[in-house]
Amino acid sequence: MNPFQVIIAQKLAELSPGSGLVFRLAVLAPALGLWIAGTLLYARRHREPIDSPLAIRQLPLQWRDVAVVAFIVIAFGIYIYGAQRLGWEFDQLSALFFVVGVTAGLLGHLGVNGTAEAFVDGFKSMAFAGLLIGFARAIYVVLNEGQIVDTVVQGLFTPIAHLPPTLSAFGMMLGHSAIHLPVPSTSGQAVLTMPLLVPLSDLIGLPRQVAVLAYQYGAGLCELITPTNGALMAMLAAAGVRYEDWMRFALPLYGVLVVLAIAALGVAVAVGLR
Repeated sequence: MNPFQVIIAQKLAELSPGSGLVFRLAVLAPALGLWIAGTLLYARRHREPIDSPLAIRQLPLQWRDVAVVAFIVIAFGIYIYGAQRLGWEFDQLSALFFVVGVTAGLLGHLGVNGTAEAFVDGFKSMAFAGLLIGFARAIYVVLNEGQIVDTVVQGLFTPIAHLPPTLSAFGMMLGHSAIHLPVPSTSGQAVLTMPLLVPLSDLIGLPRQVAVLAYQYGAGLCELITPTNGALMAMLAAAGVRYEDWMRFALPLYGVLVVLAIAALGVAVAVGLR
């Protein structure tokens, strides 16, 4: 349902937005279950002693906590309405969350000064993450402006035309994973690749919905490990997690999800998903 990923790809493939949702949800359920299980297993193996300074203290829930969470939920509802009805984009989202942050500080009994200090501390923790996002974006800008990305796309996807439909779907997924390193934007990757892959899918008898799935699984799963993904690097920087430590955790789960995605593509080809 991600409008920056699957919906854009479906529009480029001239498919109804949201079509194939039942199939994608059927694959999402075990994928999410596997990730949750892996996270719980990791947490159990690396549990901090209760007297460790890294251990999370359990505090009783207060009405202020409920009020802050409720306000955040309301803010998301406001943004969804604004995005659908008023044409809101990231500027409006930034302004809305600034209001949410200030209101949360006041509801949390920090006061005006405490809220301002918390905002400054949060900004300092995200400054490095902001630089990482800029560096990741710069890589794509250089490759795109130098027309290097177009050459890479052509070279990766041209051999797929000579493969059977099922192998072509696997090849598309692999190609999307490789493309996602220099093109970390999922929406940008859809605009770049789908105009080439849609007619190619028609030529080899591969349903367009399967071509969208191959893009979704290839680029979407790659978001978990791609170092040029600004959002991933920002979250790691904000959480104080080294990239190599994240890779030790994420790579085994990523491998399992890739196997699941390959199986899902095989089923989609077999049933002729539309």
